[in-house]
Amino acid sequence: MSNVAPLPLTFVSPDVTKAEPLATADFVRRHLGPNEADQAKMLAFLDLENLDQLVQKTIPPSIALQQPLELPAPQSEAQALTQLKAIAAQNQIFRSYLGQGYYNTITPPVIQRNILENPGWYTAYTPYQAEIAQGRLEALLNFQTMIVELTGLEIANASLLDEGTAAAEAMSLSYGVSKSQSHTFFVSAHCHPQTLAVLQTRANPLGIELLITDHREFDFSTPIFGALLQYPATDGAIYDYRAFIDQAHQRQALVTLAADPLSLTLLTPPGELGADIAVGSTQRFGVPLGYGGPHAAYFATKEAYKRQIPGRLVGVSKDRRGKPALRLALQTREQHIRREKATSNICTAQVLLAVMAAMYGVYHGPEGLRQIAQRIHHLTVLLATGLQKLGYGLGPEPYFDTLAVQVGEDLETIQARALDGRINLRRLDTHRLGISLDETTTIQDVVDLWQIFAGQAPLPFTAESLLAQVNPDFPLALARQSPFLQDPVFNRYHSETELLRYLHQLESKDLALNTAMIPLGSCTMKLNATAEMLPVTWPEFSQLHPFAPRDQARGYQILFQQLEAWLAEITGFAAISLQPNAGSQGEYAGLQVICQYHRSRGQGQRNICLIPESAHGTNPASAVMCGLKVIAVNCDGEGNIDLTDLASKAEQYQDTLAALMVTYPSTHGVFEENIVDICAIIHRYGGQVYMDGANMNAQVGLCRPADFGADVCHLNLHKTFCIPHGGGGPGVGPIGVQSHLRPFLPPTTLNSEPTASIGLVSAAPYGSASILVISWMYIALMGATGLTQATKVAILNANYVARRLQAYYPILFRGLHSLVAHECILDLRPLKKQAGIEVDDVAKRLMDFGFHAPTVSWPVLGTMMVEPTESESLAELDRFCEAMIAIYHEAQAIAEGNISPEDNPLKNAPHTAESLICQDWSHSYSREQAAYPAPWSKQYKFWPAVSRIDNAYGDRHLVCSCEGMESYLSQ
Repeated sequence: MSNVAPLPLTFVSPDVTKAEPLATADFVRRHLGPNEADQAKMLAFLDLENLDQLVQKTIPPSIALQQPLELPAPQSEAQALTQLKAIAAQNQIFRSYLGQGYYNTITPPVIQRNILENPGWYTAYTPYQAEIAQGRLEALLNFQTMIVELTGLEIANASLLDEGTAAAEAMSLSYGVSKSQSHTFFVSAHCHPQTLAVLQTRANPLGIELLITDHREFDFSTPIFGALLQYPATDGAIYDYRAFIDQAHQRQALVTLAADPLSLTLLTPPGELGADIAVGSTQRFGVPLGYGGPHAAYFATKEAYKRQIPGRLVGVSKDRRGKPALRLALQTREQHIRREKATSNICTAQVLLAVMAAMYGVYHGPEGLRQIAQRIHHLTVLLATGLQKLGYGLGPEPYFDTLAVQVGEDLETIQARALDGRINLRRLDTHRLGISLDETTTIQDVVDLWQIFAGQAPLPFTAESLLAQVNPDFPLALARQSPFLQDPVFNRYHSETELLRYLHQLESKDLALNTAMIPLGSCTMKLNATAEMLPVTWPEFSQLHPFAPRDQARGYQILFQQLEAWLAEITGFAAISLQPNAGSQGEYAGLQVICQYHRSRGQGQRNICLIPESAHGTNPASAVMCGLKVIAVNCDGEGNIDLTDLASKAEQYQDTLAALMVTYPSTHGVFEENIVDICAIIHRYGGQVYMDGANMNAQVGLCRPADFGADVCHLNLHKTFCIPHGGGGPGVGPIGVQSHLRPFLPPTTLNSEPTASIGLVSAAPYGSASILVISWMYIALMGATGLTQATKVAILNANYVARRLQAYYPILFRGLHSLVAHECILDLRPLKKQAGIEVDDVAKRLMDFGFHAPTVSWPVLGTMMVEPTESESLAELDRFCEAMIAIYHEAQAIAEGNISPEDNPLKNAPHTAESLICQDWSHSYSREQAAYPAPWSKQYKFWPAVSRIDNAYGDRHLVCSCEGMESYLSQ
């Protein structure tokens, strides 16, 4: 939470006119799909008079909000952008040489315009339907290949949330697979401080003891199961870790190196040093600082640990025609399948940022990356040479881009001179300053730094005179000898023309929101307005270092405070923490807050977490990560929590009950009538209620979780509040808490005094700060009336779809008045019984109609969960319904014997252009029925890039990098 006094929460433009109210309301009209006439038609179809009647029949009266939200009036796009620009102007962009894993970088304009600012990339969903996600998957395969080759290890995942999170995941993996009986994890004191902080937060609930000291002083007399070393160290020193790694291996411990990937173009890679795991951040590969995020971390390890590796993994398989095809590999290890037995609650990746980093590697290629690294290192050595001539001592050599300058008692004076020159230097300790250079650094910057250390005296040398004295070579034992990035993809697209075409080629293989509705239940894929996205790349927000002095980030602090206040009003909570940078992180943070609360009251024995059977897979995984024991709670035949079973188990575990995790509206798409009683039962026995906010999209303006009994709730800003999914990341998962839990929220400064706080859960104090501007814009544009109207229309759209399809597909769960909330579950199991058609056949056939499938087989096997959101028009809803009805009739044709049960459009879907132009078409149905199953598909056709993918083959023959793809299919 922020402490800077905010700007007024309302903003008046100097040129207000009488026409302004119309312009202000205009955005709400543009955000909502159905216009007023269409809403009237839909309501009549549902036998309802108006939206208020719909809400009254959907929301339990006991929780209905009795007064409108107190938020600023809605603004026009121009007004909101003007106000946000005024806030942004209060950020000051100094030249920051602060390092700690965060660097200024140059985002190639071709990547900024065609990936970061392109809805074809940022509005796509997680690639669970791989046939229509081949572009993203190829870009992620490039990312994995780049990481594997830079680190010298065998396998890499498709990215993680940040370097601190990745280090914590490495600790957990080491703990799980090490043969050592120790519970101690060694951490070098030379690691980045934010990484140490995240490790401390994550270690405590797992019973892991951190041993933090200088690796050079550790004699291995203390048994350890793993170790983390920084490469290069946080103060810039580069150590040869071979001897340490050998000794650790002799004691059955695994070793992780947190390595800067750019440095690995010049330094011996971790795998060649003997490391078991390598983690780090790819932020400096063209991804803006953004005051801390979002950025893509990497995680690489040995293939032996492929089933323990956290996060997503892209693998190569083949489609039914034998063509190479990509998909997410080994998904059975993820928490959606393994629940509380999962090794991590992280199923997400920072896809959009990983794609940017990968394309930075593709654009520059191995030689380009090496030249960037060599230039940075050359300037660092030049800077060091001048500082030594000025009489300053430096930290140990060698170094890559960071110097530890010994300044003694002059530290305050030098740092003050730097700030006067709008330069940020890092205070390493009481007598050393750190300076980290990057690809934006120039020779003039080096001269300016010399002058700061020289004071008023003129420099006794010039840069030109020192250049001849500089030796930028590393010692042979540390210098990289092995080649990297040899695959053609990293050596082919070095002109802008070629890269532009490559990016467009990949984009065209993906179905995103700029193509069609993505009706995923519980994932809320709705409009991400351009006006909301524009400020993300404003320099005032994108170029600020997360550890810059807070007075340079006044604009951010104002934005944080306003957004926190708005989210608190929307949810009813007393305080908000914006730090968690994913929904999974929000779950973890919220449960940790609850556990810390119990400990503060002398009730640390409370370790039971009750979780309904229908809960998200991340729920039980998060609970286990917090050291809690999961007890399942039954659901009744209507999909609601079984109150009798809940009360029985709450009483049974009353002395050890920590929390209930509940999703509301329920995962079954219904507002449970008994939610107040559910919360009361938990409170009666001393527990706390954690609400999963995945379905907050159905509550905003109509009810508030804090009012009906939730103690903690995480919000998916990438769902309800319009941050786009980016193909599977970025996301933001802030938590709201009641007043008694406020003291335990994560800290907002890295060096805060010890408090009751749970500690950092993300590497940056405000997580993925730069994309918070999207949610700020959304709330400012919509205002209280617009947000409430959006919720009502989301419920309207879901009920319209349910009513239109109920004659063809049973609707599994409904509320008291036979209505659903913002999503509905279609039961496809009768199709299997009648025609042998599986839910996956329907999902693939929808691709031929130009749609991404709804959520498949969750929370009930053989079903589809549909969430149309408020942003889809009546025409688009009808198009989707007509597609589902047509698929129903195709299945009935099979059941009636009119089409072969083995050879039919459903079993063979999706149909690619390549499969249709072949000469030996031998199917029992026509090419036209295959390719153009609906009239609109002749006007616009989205072609899947590959036929149906053989997932099992890909898992049996695991290949997770570009290398070897050509020979892969010959196995």
